[in-house]
Amino acid sequence: MPFTVSRLAIPEVLLIEPAVFRDNRGFFLESYKQSEFTALGIPENFVQDNHSQSAKDVLRGLHYQIHPNIQGKLVRCCRGKIFDVCVDIRKGSPTFSKWVSAELCEESCRMMYVPPGFAHGFVALTDHAEIIYKCTREFSRDHDRGILWNDPQIGIQWPVDHPILSEKDKANPVLKDADNTFVY
Repeated sequence: MPFTVSRLAIPEVLLIEPAVFRDNRGFFLESYKQSEFTALGIPENFVQDNHSQSAKDVLRGLHYQIHPNIQGKLVRCCRGKIFDVCVDIRKGSPTFSKWVSAELCEESCRMMYVPPGFAHGFVALTDHAEIIYKCTREFSRDHDRGILWNDPQIGIQWPVDHPILSEKDKANPVLKDADNTFVY
């Protein structure tokens, strides 16, 4: 199997490290292989790829989509480095409001699988960071939701004190007031 998988403190969230073959010409890796991911318990078919670029200290999140357009995401940083976060927002879950994180960077090529029922966000740790992520559902503005990045109930320990935020992300509600249709 070309992927090494670690379950994080919230076991549904996976940290996936591909086998990277490097030589004097550069490198090669398989970033997605449906048969391998299905064997890992990721049965969804990905239907949309997104690519974003962020300057240092830009924080994006915490984002999710509600029913019927819930999304799973496979996130990889292909340039620079990010602090990637996943929050369990499934009401009744033993890990409800808990978060896990990992540094994703171009050197390691590691990926994080964010299942449906989780809010996702990241902050760029380098001058430029590019993120490519696969989604299990297409983006739907009508179902797009967010949670405030510094919600004290969640208590994420972001590695920046004064992130750069979009107006939309500044206005996100805290988890207890969020439009959240997920149940464990």
